[in-house]
Amino acid sequence: MDAVREADLEALLRTRGYRVTRPRRAVWEVLCAAERHLTVEEVSALTQAAGYDVDLASVYRTLDLLEELGLARASRLGEGDANRWELAHPDEHFHLVCSRCGRVDHHIGSLVAQVREHLDTGHGFAVDEVELTVTGRCAECR
Repeated sequence: MDAVREADLEALLRTRGYRVTRPRRAVWEVLCAAERHLTVEEVSALTQAAGYDVDLASVYRTLDLLEELGLARASRLGEGDANRWELAHPDEHFHLVCSRCGRVDHHIGSLVAQVREHLDTGHGFAVDEVELTVTGRCAECR
């Protein structure tokens, strides 16, 4: 588990006044093990496949809670696409989405910082979060 171990998740939930439940643990485990962005339906199916009995409504509530706690992040990666979920990451990452195969990669670089600086100094706009998605064709589909 990457950013936050399960013990840390439990401590965070408890200190914020939330119970540690099987559905919350199950959704967290699925997100930590995921090697790609997942839809809510995929998270639900993966929790079921792992032997957890978690209904879709609990998955939605848990993902919303994890996002509120800063542990998960929802991104809309294509026009008309449903939110896709992943572990939270600093917004210095941006998404490269292949329009042919649907592959999503993170790109880390200074571009997001430049956008933040431009909006702040050039427009007086205080940025809370940057969600940058670039569509095109990946190296394999190109």
